[in-house]
Amino acid sequence: MLTRKQQELLLFIHERMKESGIPPSFDEMKDALDLASKSGIHRLITALEERGFIRRLPNRARALEVIKLPEAYTPSLPRRGFSPSVIEGGVGKPQPVAPPKPQPQPANDTSVAVPVMGRIAAGVPISAIQNNTHEISVPAEMLTTGEHYALEVKGDSMIEAGILDGDTVIIRNTSSATPGDIVVALVDDEEATLKRFRRKGASIALEAANPAYETRIFAADRVKVQGKLIGLIRRYH
Repeated sequence: MLTRKQQELLLFIHERMKESGIPPSFDEMKDALDLASKSGIHRLITALEERGFIRRLPNRARALEVIKLPEAYTPSLPRRGFSPSVIEGGVGKPQPVAPPKPQPQPANDTSVAVPVMGRIAAGVPISAIQNNTHEISVPAEMLTTGEHYALEVKGDSMIEAGILDGDTVIIRNTSSATPGDIVVALVDDEEATLKRFRRKGASIALEAANPAYETRIFAADRVKVQGKLIGLIRRYH
């Protein structure tokens, strides 16, 4: 017999893995269940594991496996206002951003074709970036030296930096960043997110530009910079 909260968490994990193939983070579980802290999630996870409903896989980040579901399970799980920034694409282990092919810089043209590499979560990171979907024309003066790609923003965690849900951000492909830069960061080779880059001692902090989101701090070896924001394009409908 599961408590209401235990069953709610189990079904949330199950539904999320059906949608994206990746278990939710503890922050996402906390928000989905309206809990004040992640310690409550730890207790629920332990209880579910002890009862044989889930299994934690060793040596893997965020590795949870749902072993069984309650007998009275129904597919619809109330999200209670929680709407994850799921990046569209195939399920399974996502791949990091593949460096786009260099774009020619036409001497007599004012725009350059830049590949759009999918969507990026400016919110709770869920999945890594997908492959090249199409191209957009970008003013040549917006670009710097090197290779560039574009991403469609999904989420509202960077609104105070002027980046809104639905914007297209232009990214210079680079693996380095200066504290304060807004970067595409890949966490644990599975989560891609658009955040401001900070250093906290030997750790890296990914800082949102929205007080509703927490700054997330990671060991340096868990974060790979995949690019640096240099501009954005916004369409008004």
